Amino acid sequence: MDRGLWRFTRHPNYFGDATLWWGFYLIAAGAGNGWLTGFSPVIMTFLLMRVSGVSFLERTLKRTKPESADYTRRTSAFLPWLPSRPA
Repeated sequence: MDRGLWRFTRHPNYFGDATLWWGFYLIAAGAGNGWLTGFSPVIMTFLLMRVSGVSFLERTLKRTKPESADYTRRTSAFLPWLPSRPA
């Protein structure tokens, strides 16, 4: 799938989840000692990128769908970005 958001990021759902956590933090930071909750979005972004989300799915896709290597090369894994040109 390389249409819509999947053209710019291979995992738009994980990026959206991380964005939501950072949004909650920004709301909390405006309240008294809310800035102390900064560890929450940091931990969740780390887990989404390195533990249970992107990296886990990437390993599975590499093993089960080797034909997606071109898509992997030209599309950002997490942060939405313009796709690179095909080789």
